[in-house]
This record gives sequence, C-alpha cells and structure tokens, in this order.
Amino acid sequence: MHHIDVFNGDADGICALHQLRLAHPLDSTLITGPKRDISLLKRVKAMAGDQVTVLDVALSKNREALDKLLEAGVQVRYFDHHQPGDIPVHPHFEPHIDTDANVCTSLLVSQHLQGQHLLWAVTAAFGDNLADAAKLAAVPLNLSVDQLGQLQSLGECLNYNGYGETLEDLFFDPADLYRQLQPFADPFAFIDASPAYQVLKSGYQNDMARAVAVDATESRGAGRIFMLPAEKWARRISGVFGNQLAVESPMQAHAVLTAKPEGGYVVSVRAPLAAKSGADELCTQFDTGGGRKGAAGINHLPESELGRFGTLFFDVFSNVVSHRS
Repeated sequence: MHHIDVFNGDADGICALHQLRLAHPLDSTLITGPKRDISLLKRVKAMAGDQVTVLDVALSKNREALDKLLEAGVQVRYFDHHQPGDIPVHPHFEPHIDTDANVCTSLLVSQHLQGQHLLWAVTAAFGDNLADAAKLAAVPLNLSVDQLGQLQSLGECLNYNGYGETLEDLFFDPADLYRQLQPFADPFAFIDASPAYQVLKSGYQNDMARAVAVDATESRGAGRIFMLPAEKWARRISGVFGNQLAVESPMQAHAVLTAKPEGGYVVSVRAPLAAKSGADELCTQFDTGGGRKGAAGINHLPESELGRFGTLFFDVFSNVVSHRS
C-alpha cells in the first residue's frame, strides 16, 4: 500500500499534515506547491488499495480527479474548510469538511486528533488570519501573551512562504519547509532552532515594509483596493498584506491585486473581519476564482475585467457591511 499526502503549501496545509504525521508517523509521497496551486489531485498517481490524505485543498477544484481516484479503488481522506460543492458519498471517501468562517483545516485535524498537537493548530489558525479562533483554541494550553505572539509570528511566516506565482518566488518549497518542521513536536523549539524561521521572518519584514508604503488605488466605506507591481516581493507578500489590512481595519473589505509579468493580476480578497462573509461570493464570479467566506482569491484576473471586479467588490461588500450594521 502506497501513502500519498496532498496539502496546500501555506501554514494551514503544512501544520495540518505535521499534526497528522506526528500522531501517525508514516513514509508518504508529498504533493504540494505554492498556495494558489490548488489543482493538486490531478498530480496523484495511485491505484486500488493506496491511501491518499488531502489537506486544505478545495474539493470543488479537484472533483474530477477525486472521482477518478475513488473509481480506481483509492482510499481518500479529506480535511478542508473551503466551499466544497457537492460532497461525494462513496465507501472509499472519508470527508472532514467544515466551511465555518472561524475554522481552518488545522483546527479540523486537531479536533480529529483530540488536541494531541494543539500548538501547531493554533500556529496555523494565526497564519490563516483567524486570531480569535487561535486564541480560543489555545485557552487549554495556558500560554503567555509572549508565547501567543511567538506562535502568531511563526504562523504568519509559514503562511507568507506559500504565496507566489511559482516555486521560484518562494524562499522554500513547501514540501522542504514541511520536512524542516518534521523533527519538531514543539513549535517553540522550531522557533529557537530553525534557520528557516529566521530567513522567513526577515523576508516577511522586508517585503511588508515595501507593501505598507503603497497607497490604496480606491477607498470607500465598504473597502479598499490596493495594486502591487509585478515583482517577486509583491507576489510573496500579497496574501499576508491582505491579512494585515483586514486586521488594521476590521469593518472594511480589502483586495490586493498583484500584477503578473505576462499581464493581468493575481487577486487576494479579505472580507471584513467583523463580518467574515462575501469573499467567496465575489471571487467565484470570475473564472479562476475561489476560496472561503472570509478570504478568497482569483488566480488570473484579465485587465479587461478590472472594472467589473471593482464594481462587484464594492457591491458585494456594501451589502455585507450594511447587513452587519
């Protein structure tokens, strides 16, 4: 029997897998990529009797490949918090899917493992910009404010590494970054001992300093739109910059559009933290869009769609904000 682990290359995907393999160690083939590379199941080569575990990858974007695996007799276990579309019912399929806006995949895995490695789930929730959920999950751990701050920094750095158009944009291939986490059951030990963390922390600080110097191209009560240039630093920081904007102004939605070298834009959208809804509604109206209620994105927005995106952005979030108030 062959084991294959398929996981999103962000903090949530990496920490979800880390928890599972700390609790249930085994040798597996790793399939991952930059955070936006979500059509991962089509890369799986498996046969009857093999076991595939999928973590933090939208089912709706992988349904055709999933159906083929199930029909071939592959056992598939699926943990995720994105909008799934229709969830298959099949004897070889074990879904753990919850789209609640305050849940991430690592929290679902922690629940499944009865909190065996909760510190890593808290780290991931911080990385997914779910600070309130992270702090709530951490209550049984009795952590200090300083310890919570360390886990938040680690989660943000792991998440930051996942953003980029290609692996060349990233500091570490997410599979390699996961392997660097593997020896550490304790994230505080990883923080103290890992050169990778220091590289990511320095890169995060440098890239964020460049991003915060950029002014919004359009700002209204319901939200703000920012545009970043077609440069590596911008591609790396786009998602975590959106997270920071959301924290700074929780009553507003935010969109960060990063220019692509070949034309068009990669888009990161964050719903108002006070409402946590509307991001998926907006992004799924575009061909390469998807995500969840609180955070979503578009992998390629043509320049010809810029006007439509701006109109829909303010329409959707004006409604979200007005319902909130």
